[in-house]
Amino acid sequence: MIKVSKSILKEIYIERPRETKKYDFGLLIVIGGSEFYSGSPALAAMAGFRAGVDMVRIIAPKRAADIIASFSPNLAAYPLEGDWLEKKHLATLISMTESAKTVARGKAAVVIGGGMGRSEETKETILSFLEQVTLPVVIDADAIHALEGKTELVSGRNFLITPHTYEFFVLTKREVYKLPDEEKIKAVQEEANRLQTTILLKGPIDIISNGKEIALSQTGTPWMAKGGCGDTLAGICGALMARGVDPFLAGQAGAFINGKAGEIATQKFKEGLTATDLIDSIPEVLK
Repeated sequence: MIKVSKSILKEIYIERPRETKKYDFGLLIVIGGSEFYSGSPALAAMAGFRAGVDMVRIIAPKRAADIIASFSPNLAAYPLEGDWLEKKHLATLISMTESAKTVARGKAAVVIGGGMGRSEETKETILSFLEQVTLPVVIDADAIHALEGKTELVSGRNFLITPHTYEFFVLTKREVYKLPDEEKIKAVQEEANRLQTTILLKGPIDIISNGKEIALSQTGTPWMAKGGCGDTLAGICGALMARGVDPFLAGQAGAFINGKAGEIATQKFKEGLTATDLIDSIPEVLK
């Protein structure tokens, strides 16, 4: 069993050569948002930038995309017609992700799920996208709900699924919330093995397994149990996978970075901590 420590960052963050070009360290596509929710994909994108990815493109329904574009000049948001993800958008999603793969010379990844909603059409579109996508993907939030009863789609794919305990139940039909840590660890490993994927179960101890190996990250604080701190984790993991890091290692490093940044932000803000405070603390973790 692996106990994740700061040494993991040395495996990922190398000194950039002087001749480095944009996209050498990744292009991240964030798909999320809806009429009522714009913050989730924005937080994932900003965390991805702070975690070192070279560029982030956000794809979201128009109202969400317009709001996101106003947050920061760093954020490029492509608007989809309508208020929710619909089947008519599938061709655009596939085209834009394949284009990202070409532009970034293969150094690209996707984060999908935050703030998308759970209408049947949205869930069906997410499933169709996951069937066709050829990039590494972080599956979070509403995209996990889309997988309910359709988990065969993830088998053997370059995916990382990032549930909290209820989303883990939706995904696997196993209730682990009240279990001791030892039994949670066993359940995550068993389900990752059964589904042939990598799972990062978020909690006081983050449990990461690819079905064979298990890793535990014990960074973080109770003050991170707030809206947005899961979105930042997804963005960090996506940024690492865009660099070419495999899902198991990306899950470990992402959990460590997110938790450590949360610890730093907690020292400053405690009860007043927000996800953007965590994002601002990521560079301090990476020093």
